[in-house]
Amino acid sequence: MKKALVWVLSIVLALAAMIYQRSTGPTYEYKGYVEHNGEKHKYELLRTHETTGGASIEMPYIKDADMNATLNYKRYQTSDSITTLNFELNSDNQFVAQLPVQPAAGKMEYYVTGSIGGKAFSIPEEGKDKIVLRYKDPVSDFILIPHVCMMIIVIIFGIRAGLSVLFDPNTMRKWTVVAFSAMTLGGMILGPLVQKSAFGEYWTGFPYGGDFTDNKMLIMWLAWAIALAIIGFKPKKKENISRAAVLTAAIVMTVVYLIPHSMGGSTLDYEQVDKGIDPKEAIRTGAEE
Repeated sequence: MKKALVWVLSIVLALAAMIYQRSTGPTYEYKGYVEHNGEKHKYELLRTHETTGGASIEMPYIKDADMNATLNYKRYQTSDSITTLNFELNSDNQFVAQLPVQPAAGKMEYYVTGSIGGKAFSIPEEGKDKIVLRYKDPVSDFILIPHVCMMIIVIIFGIRAGLSVLFDPNTMRKWTVVAFSAMTLGGMILGPLVQKSAFGEYWTGFPYGGDFTDNKMLIMWLAWAIALAIIGFKPKKKENISRAAVLTAAIVMTVVYLIPHSMGGSTLDYEQVDKGIDPKEAIRTGAEE
């Protein structure tokens, strides 16, 4: 019963960490509501899209409300003038306007203005930061799915290893090996393949750049590598140091997971692009912004 409860706790904590990370990152949809006659109408505005085409920004359409909406956008971190585009109703009863496609790591900042029944609205509200959408090249499912699966295994079994220190010490080595192996395959092998597919570089973290995602991956991998090096593969007479190492690795991993996903990632430098530099050679990362 105790082991079953530990597994349940591990999964619950892992799911909570993953949901928090994804729901707070800069690629998560910008969500909210517009109101009319006391009713709320939900919108989910994109903040990431593939370079296969322009990103379609959708707003809910409220019938018989005399609704209009305008998409206002420009290239991120440039002095470009704001371009405006009216939303149009599509066959799915959604207001749609399309941002222009950009090269990988290209970002567009935008906001939506309009009125419903004569009442003006702005998304985001005036004075708040504009929404930023980043384009990325498509990533093959043969790379992405195993990468995601391995990272899920890392957080579940990493937390399980940490809880083993407290409730089931005899199994902490087994789960540490699983966490480290999944971290190596999913994070340090498949992770760079995902990065290469999406933005053209295998690694943009330390020491080559400041990509938060790559650096987070490196920190987690080092935490588990150090823990495994300390505990070894056989039980020791005194396990205090081994238990502390595993618990520390689990805590480090959990803290890193709580940092929003994709922060400080690849960004296209439009100043360089405007000078004629190939967009593939004009990508910078978090430390360079």
